[in-house]
Amino acid sequence: MNIAIFASGRGSNVQAILNAIDTGVLPARIAVLISNNSHVGAIEIARAHKIQTSHLSQKMFPSEEALSEAMLNVLSLQKAELLVLAGYMKKIPLKVIRRYRNRIVNIHPALLPLFGGAGMYGHFVHEAVIASGMKVSGATVHLVDEEYDRGPIVMQKTVNIEHNDTPELLAAKVLQVEHEIYPFALKAFAEGKIKIEGRKAWIMS
Repeated sequence: MNIAIFASGRGSNVQAILNAIDTGVLPARIAVLISNNSHVGAIEIARAHKIQTSHLSQKMFPSEEALSEAMLNVLSLQKAELLVLAGYMKKIPLKVIRRYRNRIVNIHPALLPLFGGAGMYGHFVHEAVIASGMKVSGATVHLVDEEYDRGPIVMQKTVNIEHNDTPELLAAKVLQVEHEIYPFALKAFAEGKIKIEGRKAWIMS
């Protein structure tokens, strides 16, 4: 399976996916890494592994339509079959979402549908979780649609929140879970084991 990764940051989930590919856990190849920022760790990781990279930012184009066409051209050229968001901080253009319906996946650092939506990313998520008094948090792999963090949930895993956890400590625990479950969710896509019906998705045994 050819995957296209979208990333905006340091690329720890990109590295986790690469590790899963290298060890034979994930039967896929990263065809291209797309980023809205040309100076981030994710780009450096991709280049170190001789993966094609593409810098595409809305600032480079006069409209969302033009950005969409540029993205779709890159994805078509690289024969991308699944789009994988790994710390991508921009909303995927509607035209791309519609072209790749049910073939775009994201990982969110909380247990959706809680603590999702616009503005819920990075430390903001973990601060909100701790402020709420929740005893557990975790990570969610979900499909991407037109609404932030509202696509069908594919996989989740929880972590316990201790009384002395700070947002930084919680973030580290959740990130470790992300690295565990994302490659296995992608493996299910690669093996054709994802069943999608309306707003529901699950992994078939």
